[in-house]
Amino acid sequence: MPQTVYLITPPFTQLNTPYPATAYLKGFLVSKGIQTFQSDLGIDVTLDIFNKEGLQKLFQQAAINQTEETSASSRILLMQEEYTSTIDSVIQFLQGKNPTLAHRIALVDEHFGFSRYAERLGRSANSFDELYKHLQSAPTYVDEILISILKKQLDKIQPTVVAMSVPFPGNLYTGFRCGQFIKQHYPHIKVVMGGGFPNTEFRSLSDARVFELVDFITLDDGEAPLEQLINYFENKQPVESLKRTFVLQDKKVIYINNTSCKDYKQGDLATPDYSDLRLNEYIDAIEVVNPMHRLWSDGRWNKLTMAHGCYWSKCTFCDISLDYIKNYEPIAAAVLVDRMETLIKQTGNNGFHFVDEAAPPALMRAVALEIIKRKLVVSWWTNIRFEKSFTRDLCSLLKASGCIAVSGGLEVASNRLLQLINKGITVEQVAKVNSYFTEAGIMVHAYLMYGFPTQTAQETIDSMEMVRQLFKTGVLQSAFWHLFTMTAHSPVGLEPDKYKVKKVTEVIGTFANNDIEHIDPVGDHERFSDGLKKSLFNYMHGIGIEEPLFKWFEFKVPKTTIDPNFIQQALDEEVIANDKPETKYVWLGKVANVEYFTQSKKGNSREMAAIDFISSFSNIKIQLPKPQADWLLQILPLLTVNNKPQTRLQLLQSYETNVSEDFELFWDNKPMNQLYKVGLLAL
Repeated sequence: MPQTVYLITPPFTQLNTPYPATAYLKGFLVSKGIQTFQSDLGIDVTLDIFNKEGLQKLFQQAAINQTEETSASSRILLMQEEYTSTIDSVIQFLQGKNPTLAHRIALVDEHFGFSRYAERLGRSANSFDELYKHLQSAPTYVDEILISILKKQLDKIQPTVVAMSVPFPGNLYTGFRCGQFIKQHYPHIKVVMGGGFPNTEFRSLSDARVFELVDFITLDDGEAPLEQLINYFENKQPVESLKRTFVLQDKKVIYINNTSCKDYKQGDLATPDYSDLRLNEYIDAIEVVNPMHRLWSDGRWNKLTMAHGCYWSKCTFCDISLDYIKNYEPIAAAVLVDRMETLIKQTGNNGFHFVDEAAPPALMRAVALEIIKRKLVVSWWTNIRFEKSFTRDLCSLLKASGCIAVSGGLEVASNRLLQLINKGITVEQVAKVNSYFTEAGIMVHAYLMYGFPTQTAQETIDSMEMVRQLFKTGVLQSAFWHLFTMTAHSPVGLEPDKYKVKKVTEVIGTFANNDIEHIDPVGDHERFSDGLKKSLFNYMHGIGIEEPLFKWFEFKVPKTTIDPNFIQQALDEEVIANDKPETKYVWLGKVANVEYFTQSKKGNSREMAAIDFISSFSNIKIQLPKPQADWLLQILPLLTVNNKPQTRLQLLQSYETNVSEDFELFWDNKPMNQLYKVGLLAL
């Protein structure tokens, strides 16, 4: 019989915007004629709690559950009337204007967190024991709300399949709670789990108890596996036809992967479909002050992907052996912008977060040109690699198209370790690229790493000094330190001896297997954590940048060996001009005014033109001899985004034919080399 699929995201991911996985899958399933509904249970649960009736129930439960009274909890309980008497206070909280109410939740449910739930239970664990034990206990207060909402939806939709996306550790517990409830009370419904967490953690799953809670677990891209499952449910195909799917057979977990079934090309998939979601009811819950992290929880963002996988796919700490990284496939710029226009109409939001592993510079350029060509007014941000392809002019183009921020991995700011990581960048290069983004008005966030194999205490401090100088010179606005984690599917995890570290155990667990405990003979990296994070917090606020590095630590650290002007010198280095014959030019500005006059000097006179240029970047005035000015005024309209791009060679041929002078003497000198400020960009 035809299937009805109910797609859910268990609590909690983000409260400000929907996580995109179910929207992608719904777009695909609807295009296949399959009846499909979706819910973000995170926002559903949150809005069920934070209203007058919900808060009254919350305080009642708190009074029952409270075993230890603190000054904060006592005060909140005493003021419950004030909290529940007006919906305005709740609405203000949901808008992030009354954050103190967040602490109230801890009285009711130890697992609660606005962008995560029972995250500790879901983190990589070889054994399912602890999580399974919690799932056998009575549901928590939040669990009961979740189950109540889920039951109403199941009764209303009457699905034959429930497919849940579990992107993070913080969704796993609630995902299993949902599956547990469905299998106990709606045994006819098939329960499928997929998403980012299973993709990395469940690749060697063998614990049969997991299948008391779900029926199937799929890996990697979900479209083809889910389609094969639906065909299997409808008796169109045998179980052997399933793709990248775990299932329990004869009390044993088996993995079925029908390799004859191919994945869909990214460009052939439908546009994500956000219908059914409560798009106008998401809230801003700013949990951290980090400028880039704030974008995650503040504002409404339509999420899209420019390219599947990573075009670099070489970093030794990354899971580059897995399909979601190694299978790189870009989407055509026109298709992407078509999808953007569709989502703007559907959601009413013109903000976009491209959730790429690393957005390709050439595709970003093409998308930017397409956005400008269509005159779309959008704001967007994405993750990148800090590579030399991001020139001054490309960054200006991205800004003109609506790019507001980029994040990228600087990792360990040490050229030796960047080479060991196989990052393909240098610290000097990162500084230069960051300066171009910053100059264009695009915020830059850097992912930072400490504790990479063989990293010495000296290199940690030197890396910290590099970061300090990046903030001091103003080319970095946001960053975050991460402690290196060895993962099973990374080059370091696959060949630890090559990186001079040892696994604590070679035992493969029956449940989640990705993070690997390891021993680094170099020393204890975690002791640097507090100092690194404390200093970074201050640097982001312009505080303590001139303080000696040792002041951030409570133990003795080595003096930095980095020249105090290292980053500034890298920024001051002259960049080779983009003067290849195939270089293409685009003109984003406008000519505001032209005045002709005669210039006399030492008895000689010549006709001149004073031209006023304006753009969204700036406005300038230049003076040129009339023949050069006339040629420029004729050529600029040919360089707009609506025309076929002109190369440097084509411009040279045109100039030397019409002006009969040397092109390079004109094009590569003042005043022409100022025109990038008003939108004459070499790409």
